[in-house]
Amino acid sequence: MPDWRFRSAIRLVLASGLALALTAMTMKPAPASEIRLRKAAVEQLKFSDLNGWTEDNHLVAFATFLNSCKAILEGTKAMRRARPVFAGLYQVCERATKAGLLDRDQARQFFEANFTPYRIVPVGQTEGFFTGYYETEFDGSRVKTAEYTVPLYHPPKRLMGRRSTVFGNFSRSEIEDGALAGKGLEICWVKDPIDAFFAQIQGSTRVKLADGELLRLNYVASNGQPYTPVGRWLIDQGYISKEDMSMDRIREWMETHPVEARELRRKNRSFVFFEETDLGVNDECIGSQGIPLTAGRSLAVDKNIHVYGTPIWIEAQLPINSEKPETELNRLMFAQDTGSAIVGAARADIYFGSGEEIGHVAGRVKQYGRFVMLVPRGVEVRGVKNTPLPKPRPGEISEPPATTALAGP
Repeated sequence: MPDWRFRSAIRLVLASGLALALTAMTMKPAPASEIRLRKAAVEQLKFSDLNGWTEDNHLVAFATFLNSCKAILEGTKAMRRARPVFAGLYQVCERATKAGLLDRDQARQFFEANFTPYRIVPVGQTEGFFTGYYETEFDGSRVKTAEYTVPLYHPPKRLMGRRSTVFGNFSRSEIEDGALAGKGLEICWVKDPIDAFFAQIQGSTRVKLADGELLRLNYVASNGQPYTPVGRWLIDQGYISKEDMSMDRIREWMETHPVEARELRRKNRSFVFFEETDLGVNDECIGSQGIPLTAGRSLAVDKNIHVYGTPIWIEAQLPINSEKPETELNRLMFAQDTGSAIVGAARADIYFGSGEEIGHVAGRVKQYGRFVMLVPRGVEVRGVKNTPLPKPRPGEISEPPATTALAGP
């Protein structure tokens, strides 16, 4: 073959290869699988549609995601086969752990290269709904005294060996009336039944003992009884308006109405059991994914819908810097926890950390906003309809779902 023909043939092969490579990079990959959200509408977005996306600190977000990856990569093949999102996250986590040191732009590019954003809206609503939670803190005692009379329980060790998350059939009323007394299940005692109730609602607590020891307690099991949001009852009865509802207002009402408060707490039949952890003073509490939570980055979600570790982008005006919802929060967060009151595809509880001031902030968050799930590429999300969703009308106020008054395990 003459040289010029050989060179022409080589150029043709190289050009064809380059064209094929470019085509492969720009082709939309066929979805390997899909998930369906039966009670939500879904709209696929581009990252450029997310307000404030490029301004977020994606390096912090990437570090939070790596924490989830530690748990995800321990998942079994059966889990990957059963849940398409989990299988996709598993593959993304394999790439994330090999990515090495990234800067903020590279971390952002990693999320853009591995995920597709989907806006999720519950049927009958125009936005998602957000509340806040935190780790409570109060004084306590290892032994029962005249001052410390309210027990915090752990479930039997024999049950814990079976990794159960539900213990017994006793209701809150029966337990508070002494159904478990004398069985050696008391971890410690606290002064106020309201403190114990709020510790159960939040799912974790710090108990300061007189000798300086700090007990770190985490949710480990429940009694399996229905969860009833006491805040919703107070709104329905007209004791607190929907606009004024917060954990601070609930506590105020309970403290000024002790007899009625006892009956109100018992309306919530669900009762939470704790386990003592070896967390240090500066360690964050452990979420349902089994990893430490990250304040301002971890979310509690509906575990029956979302897979732990899923990135979720939120856009909302929240009452963080003041009691008015004027703080704009556009941030990438991660599903790492759950709660009995967190029900629905676009419902999330934001973890704010620990401390009294943090508790005031977390307790007044109850706002609507944009809920965008980042789904691993190759997985497609479908809802009740797949058309562009309506934007909320200016000044529109929707009635909150009945499960949003207080979050908790």
